[in-house]
Amino acid sequence: MMMNTPSATFKTRVRNDALGGPNPFEWKNVTSADLFNNKKVVVFSLPGAFTPTCSTSHLPRYEELYSEFQAQGVDAVICISVNDAFVMYQWGLSQGAKNVFLLPDGNGEFTRKMGMLVDKSNLGFGPRSWRYSMYVENGEIQKVFSEAGFEDNCPTDPFEVSDADTMLNYLKQR
Repeated sequence: MMMNTPSATFKTRVRNDALGGPNPFEWKNVTSADLFNNKKVVVFSLPGAFTPTCSTSHLPRYEELYSEFQAQGVDAVICISVNDAFVMYQWGLSQGAKNVFLLPDGNGEFTRKMGMLVDKSNLGFGPRSWRYSMYVENGEIQKVFSEAGFEDNCPTDPFEVSDADTMLNYLKQR
């Protein structure tokens, strides 16, 4: 049985050059409907911006394969993390991310409603997302790849099935 993406509002920052100054950004609410309705979207979620696996493998590979996702009819590739908009923006700059939309789930609302919120207090992170990816068509989740070992304070950081290559292979074989 397929399910719809949860309804959530994401607090994002968008550039507005009319504001001028060193911080020409303003708040913009983005909803699940804005992101997923009438679109084919690949989503991957990870524990945190600037963390080792997320920065060296997870995000860079989705960025690298972006045109191949487009060739499979994907309209957007979105990276969700339970981080605030300021952190996600700076991480995107440091990563040189041009194609993947870095979506802050600062309150963990979407992640909680997905059933993917875990406690990572063992690392000093607090509530974060479990690592997973999913393919969504018009708001309906078609496929989820969730890493094994889902648990609070997991002593490891599994990264076997939520990667870009697994998702791309799934899309090619549909």
